Amino acid sequence: MNLANKITLARIFLVPIIMFFLLVNLKTPHIRIEQFTITYNQIVAALIFIVAASTDSLDGYIARKHKLVTNLGKLLDPLADKLLVSAVLVSLVEMGKVDAWIVIVIISREFAITGLRQIALLEGHVVAASKWGKWKTATQIIAIIALLINNFPFAFLNFRFDLYASWAAAIITLYSGIDYFVKNKHIVTFNE
Repeated sequence: MNLANKITLARIFLVPIIMFFLLVNLKTPHIRIEQFTITYNQIVAALIFIVAASTDSLDGYIARKHKLVTNLGKLLDPLADKLLVSAVLVSLVEMGKVDAWIVIVIISREFAITGLRQIALLEGHVVAASKWGKWKTATQIIAIIALLINNFPFAFLNFRFDLYASWAAAIITLYSGIDYFVKNKHIVTFNE
């Protein structure tokens, strides 16, 4: 259990804490400025999410720099990412902040690519991360943060950045999934 893996595990352990602040009604006061409202719960959840999302790059950097890449890390890192994003998105659906279809697209893509990677491993191939996969992650994180903080500061401009960011995340997520399958179609065979 090296430092990089401990950081990844910390990201996993932050998931239920974020969900607690999002879904448990703690009766915390609201901050109201003109038409903008946010609870302290949401602020705490957003801050924890930002910290957790930041650790994704940090654990990978530490693992590569100090040659700490392990099979456990290769398993836990993508699992931690998927748990974090999926749990927060499902919580946001429960809160009525994002459409369910967007979350279904994102989670379905994650299952599909995980399946593709498992098939590739069985065939002795590795499906490397693509630039579209990185864009997917970035747009998802931006959209989630915008949703968590109730579209601040764009709410003051009557601009639905959170909505457009969610749509962009869904479209880029879908495109990146298609891109993975197109580039790795030689791995998926339907012959027995």
